[in-house]
Order: sequence, then structure tokens, then C-alpha cells
Amino acid sequence: MIPTLNEADNLRWLMPRLTAVDEIVIVDGQSTDGTVEVALAIRPDAKIIVEPPAGKGAAMRTGMAAATCDLIIMLDADGSMDPAEFDSFLALLCRGFDFVKGTRYGCGGGSDDLTGLRSLGNRMLTRLANLLYGQHWSDLCYGYVAMRRDAVRRLCLRSTGFEIETEMCVNAVRAGLRIAEVPSHETERRYGQSNLNTFRDGWRVLKTMVRLRFAGPLEQPEPDVAPADPLPALTSAE
Repeated sequence: MIPTLNEADNLRWLMPRLTAVDEIVIVDGQSTDGTVEVALAIRPDAKIIVEPPAGKGAAMRTGMAAATCDLIIMLDADGSMDPAEFDSFLALLCRGFDFVKGTRYGCGGGSDDLTGLRSLGNRMLTRLANLLYGQHWSDLCYGYVAMRRDAVRRLCLRSTGFEIETEMCVNAVRAGLRIAEVPSHETERRYGQSNLNTFRDGWRVLKTMVRLRFAGPLEQPEPDVAPADPLPALTSAE
């Protein structure tokens, strides 16, 4: 699942590398650079959803709701996340985990993109999240995530911006999901400029994790239960 906004040049690198997936869902924020056309030219089978740009979180929620495969991977469109790492995420899902998050600080992980300021902010936010939620995460603000489709409803996501990455993590804890981290190497954005604002989005992440910590139990949706087959009608002979 890929949210996009004017990422045509990056998709020319990314889309040919998505060969071993059953479904590609792209949620586009009304791009003006031919993003949708590029995606369809390379992968005509991609499912494209175009909606007004309301933020990364809003796009991700739309894409997760539209996905039909049992296992879902969230991927940034800028080429910083390598599809060659899919197997590492999927292996942990197949071992029974519900929610697998990438970490740039694990053994084998790294980042060519994090500035010193962003790395410091991420480490501080991660430490606070671990304190608030009793976890041992090494990387909170990284959107390379895989999960089971049946976990999407249980996350009860509401965020519209970059803070959705934090909301996914903390709500996975609140929902009692089985969580794992896997090392990932982030490269620099290949083309264009990021929409991330260090201070604005860091503040939104902080508010999200604190608010949810004291929001009370996460209300879980009712499980989908198929209606029972009706009993056969009895005849007088029976």
C-alpha cells in the first residue's frame, strides 16, 4: 500500500521492483506530475484511489481499507524503503506476529536520510513511547510496516498526518497485537522534496502518544461472524 503525492519520478524506480506482490494499492492525493499515469504504465493491475490530499495518515487509512490481501505492507513512495526487505517482514508475520515494524537502529539497519536533529528527536520520542507503553522499541517514527489485514480494524486508526506511524504502534499495543521489529535500511529520497516538517510533525507525534496513553481502553470492533445456515424446514412426515 503506497500513498502518493507527486511521486512520478520515484515510482519509475519503485514500481518495477514490486514484482512479487499480489496486489498494489496506491492512494494518490490528486498529483499533477503524472504519478497515476506512471504507476499504471508500469503496473496496469495496480488499484488506484484518487482523493483530495488530506495527509499521509488519511491516505494510509484509505489504502488499508481497500486492501484485500491477507498480509499488508505499507511503503513510502519516495524510494527510501527497499522492497527487497519484504521477505524479512513477511517471515515474521508467517511466524505468528500480527504487526511488524521496521527499525533503522537494529543490527543490519541504518539510514542515509536521517539528519542529526531528526535522529535525536526520534530517539527521544521512542524512549518516551517505551516508558509510556512498556515496550522496548528502537525506532518509533518509521513507516515501513507490515501487518495482517485482520489487524487493521483492531487498530482503530484516526490520524491524518505523519503521526499515523506512531498511532499504529501504540494502538497495536493497546489492542494486544503480537508485535515485532525487523532491521531496515533507509536510503535518501531519490527525487523531490519530503513533505515532512521536523518540528510540526514531531509535536503531532508527541501529542498522539500522550493522548492515547490516557485515552482509556481501545474499543475493539465486533468480530465478523458469518450467519449460521438456516435449519431445514421439517415436514409432517419427519
